Amino acid sequence: MIEAELKARVHSPEAVMRQLDQLATARVEVYQDSYYDRPDGSLEKAGEELRVRTVHGADGIRTVLTHKGAMVDVDSGSKPEHETRVEDSEATHAILRGLGYVPVIAFEKRCRNYDFEARGRQMLATLVRLTEIDGTFLEVETLVDEDEVSAALDDIRAVLADLGIGPEDLTRELYTDAVAAQRR
Repeated sequence: MIEAELKARVHSPEAVMRQLDQLATARVEVYQDSYYDRPDGSLEKAGEELRVRTVHGADGIRTVLTHKGAMVDVDSGSKPEHETRVEDSEATHAILRGLGYVPVIAFEKRCRNYDFEARGRQMLATLVRLTEIDGTFLEVETLVDEDEVSAALDDIRAVLADLGIGPEDLTRELYTDAVAAQRR
């Protein structure tokens, strides 16, 4: 499946949050993301990502292992995504290191997630704040087959427009890059 996703900077987070609160019940979570690569950086060079995410929320703690393949849509940065829940986060980190992967960057995201249906698609909207980066971001995504990416992105743009987010607010900047730049 492809994660068709658009990300935007939000200039009025409270207003967007109020609108999203009318669409769905918020799920407030803190993500601890750790990204891995091969020692030669070949995953990053190929546009791929390997991530361990530990999610802390009202329902407890869960960890997921994610691989994102190379982009299938250059304008949005949408990628194939394969994700699975793992039982033991420390063992997962140890396995990746044991297989020769090296930790590249780790950071925390404070998220307010909304699951809802729009334009006939299951969508996830996430308001995101990172302690190391100024501002609030909004990610809206849906999982689709590769031949549906363009139509799904159009639907996401419509959802964003309904929330008062225009094309000028969209960004393709990766959190990993922004955090790394801030730490330099």
